[in-house]
Amino acid sequence: MGTELLLYLGGLALLDTLSPTIIGVTLYLLLGNQPRTASRLFVYLSTVAILYVVLGIVMMLGFTSILDAFSSLTEHVIVSRTLFAIGVILFIASFFIPTNKKRTIPLPKTESLLSITIIGLTTFLIEAGTAFPYFAAIGLMTSEGVPLYLWLPTLIIYTFIMVLPAILIFIGYRLMGKWLEGPLEKLRLKLAEHSNSALSWVMCIVGVVLILNTI
Repeated sequence: MGTELLLYLGGLALLDTLSPTIIGVTLYLLLGNQPRTASRLFVYLSTVAILYVVLGIVMMLGFTSILDAFSSLTEHVIVSRTLFAIGVILFIASFFIPTNKKRTIPLPKTESLLSITIIGLTTFLIEAGTAFPYFAAIGLMTSEGVPLYLWLPTLIIYTFIMVLPAILIFIGYRLMGKWLEGPLEKLRLKLAEHSNSALSWVMCIVGVVLILNTI
């Protein structure tokens, strides 16, 4: 993969760290002061990460199969034009997202590992529908014809970056404890209030990235 593609993928991965759901559930688990917080958070983040990697693998294999079936000289032109059209749509649609609408963050009904796993699945189902940076990354790797031995570890690293803020919040909370409770509680409230605003910015930036990459 070229340096330019890596920069695009890195930027998209950083955008995907702005997930209000993942960070919101992480803050709920930490601020609840429940026992075995570390194991519950590990189960939650692992569930989300594994599901995203599986989705990425399925999509990459599916797109590759489609391109192989239409092995003509125009296939990459079609992919590029499709990505350009998606970029334009995302850019325009980003201005119509109601920024004052709150998004409900799913919370576990109990503290059991099964409940935490279900919340991880719920997070995936909620976030996957609006994971525009992730889909854009897959589209870019497909259009560039990145081989499996490169895109598979890229997907894994991408997903790790996606959940990295939650891990860093956990480490910071363990190191600083009570000092961070106030700021983290304020962060949790801000996420609930401005989640749609973040989605709007993400859609706008992803649209621009796709447009620039395919011009």
